[in-house]
Amino acid sequence: MRNFKRCWILILTAVILAVALRLPLLKQRLMHTDEAVHAIKFAHLLEKGSYKYNPEEFHGPTLNYLTLIPAWLGSAHKISDVNEVTLRIVPAFCGILLVLLILLLKDGLGGRAVSAAVLLTAVSPAFVFYSRYYIQEMLLVSFSFGVILSSYRYIRSKDIKWAILTGIFMGLAHATKETCVIAFGSMLLALLLAVFIQKRGKSIISSLAKEINYLHILTILLTAFAVSALFYSSFLKNPAGILDSFRAYKFYLDKAAHNQIHIHHWYYYLKMLLYFRIGSGPAWSEAFIIMLACFGFLFVWSKRYIKDFDPGLLRFFAFYTLIMTIIYSAIPYKTPWSMLGFLHGMIILAGVGIAVFMTIANTMWRRAVVAFVLVGGVCALVAQAYAGSFYFYADSCNPYVYAHTSEDVFEITRRIEQAASSHPEGGKMYIQVICREDDYWPLPWYLRDFTGVAYQSKVEEDMPAVPVIIASKEFERKILEKLYELPEPGKKKLYVSLFKRRMELRPTVELIGFVTKDLFDRMQQNQTPSSLKDAELQR
Repeated sequence: MRNFKRCWILILTAVILAVALRLPLLKQRLMHTDEAVHAIKFAHLLEKGSYKYNPEEFHGPTLNYLTLIPAWLGSAHKISDVNEVTLRIVPAFCGILLVLLILLLKDGLGGRAVSAAVLLTAVSPAFVFYSRYYIQEMLLVSFSFGVILSSYRYIRSKDIKWAILTGIFMGLAHATKETCVIAFGSMLLALLLAVFIQKRGKSIISSLAKEINYLHILTILLTAFAVSALFYSSFLKNPAGILDSFRAYKFYLDKAAHNQIHIHHWYYYLKMLLYFRIGSGPAWSEAFIIMLACFGFLFVWSKRYIKDFDPGLLRFFAFYTLIMTIIYSAIPYKTPWSMLGFLHGMIILAGVGIAVFMTIANTMWRRAVVAFVLVGGVCALVAQAYAGSFYFYADSCNPYVYAHTSEDVFEITRRIEQAASSHPEGGKMYIQVICREDDYWPLPWYLRDFTGVAYQSKVEEDMPAVPVIIASKEFERKILEKLYELPEPGKKKLYVSLFKRRMELRPTVELIGFVTKDLFDRMQQNQTPSSLKDAELQR
């Protein structure tokens, strides 16, 4: 309990900040493509009560199943009853859980290091931003960290309940995302290296090499398999999903090797974390955490500074973070949220760095200088976290905004809603969406209230005359040719543009819209005086 009781005010402050930065205004940001894909996948589970794992897409099923909890609490029975808050509360909860889980390291790291790591996790701009993102990454980081914590507690106590909890976290991590194997492999290698270095020491972790309880190890593996199998088999409704969870790695490797869109340099993550700025936009940096992590990494190897810590645990985190950083930097396929695993390891080491600095500062003036620097660094992180999640939440000047949806999606949706309100069939009106390679996301989320939407990847030869057509710009000429051919003379429908200006679904993804002339006329007649005034101002 080293210094832990004296740190409770800082820990309470960190938890308050974690909640304040993660829970408010979850509906504010537009849905990213990936979020919309997972949301529509969840819709089938909510409405049909069934889920079938697809090894080629979507990642693991935990995100979908856990979303049932807030959906049921909100009495949602269909996807139109669900909003962004219902979905994003799941990763937000895991983001807060991740902050609290660090407290279980108090016996190995001490109060100062733990409270510092809790605070940095709470205010890290990357962790705040992706805690408000409906994707698997925050769940994966939380469950992977849960494996480390419960394993450490098991090694200390040899209590089988911690072995079971380790297996549960392992199963949850595997049922969340394929990349869990990177974390598992890094953990194993880091453990072996820590044991090798301190095999003659008295570290708790080093004792693992001599006192392996094979029954407990078997318990961990069987528990992990059972938990993972339950999720992948859709709770025994789809047994083939268990095998598919292993087949998925073939598709994952193929995608990582051939998807050129997400191929980036090895320094992509480090550059983003150290310093990021586009043009005259604001500067972003988590270099404060990186710098402290580097000091923490160096302190780990000094017996002088780590005598109050568990050296085996420290060296495990040093190796684990280094290995994870190297692996993710070496993989060409990169997305910003993938760095959260090794960034969290850096935060733990940064907590160690802060604790050592506070120990070294043995005079009032030194402590004042250290406190001033730490408070300034944390305040800078809080400011960036707030700006990134509440102000620049969909702006490309934010390093964590990646191929995000344009705000034009609101105007696209509004115009379709106007058309539906003027059509006899209302929300059942037939709408055709045509985009190459199904590149129409996140439109299915924003059009979830419409039951007559057909999504296609090409212009059909027998294209019907539908009330509203939304399509990629590249299909404009071909669509106009088809509309000109339909149907026989005398019964032809005249189409006009649905939008008054250029519309982008995402950067470089332009959409066009057509509506039948008679429906467009009814839309004009049904406009309120205020909306007519707005339209006039737009012109």
